Amino acid sequence: MSQSRDEVMALLGRFGKAFNRGDVDEILACVTDDFVWIQAAGAEAPDGHICRGALQVRHAIAARAELVRDVRFSETAVHFADDRVIGTFRATGTYVANGAPYDVRGVDIYIVRDGLIASKDSYGKQIT
Repeated sequence: MSQSRDEVMALLGRFGKAFNRGDVDEILACVTDDFVWIQAAGAEAPDGHICRGALQVRHAIAARAELVRDVRFSETAVHFADDRVIGTFRATGTYVANGAPYDVRGVDIYIVRDGLIASKDSYGKQIT
């Protein structure tokens, strides 16, 4: 990671605020052209679901909005581990289908390259 911790923290702060607003254009402004988002759920064993590039990220965020509305991320913490950045969070919102509360904790593992996020590997609690 060639960026300082302060630069990475600023980038992740900008990225997180964009996620809270649902601002896809700003999210994409924080990532590399070859950005990869490995989502926790999906049929692609063993990874879940992998989004590659801007169009797939747009589709993934739109799909999430159809399942959960008013998603907000809080209780965030960032930890540096060699060439990875680990972010923990709490996500809250409301399920669209039944109006029930959505409330989970998760972890994202980031790779930052050339001042942008190159990879986001997401893990989240599965509440049953």
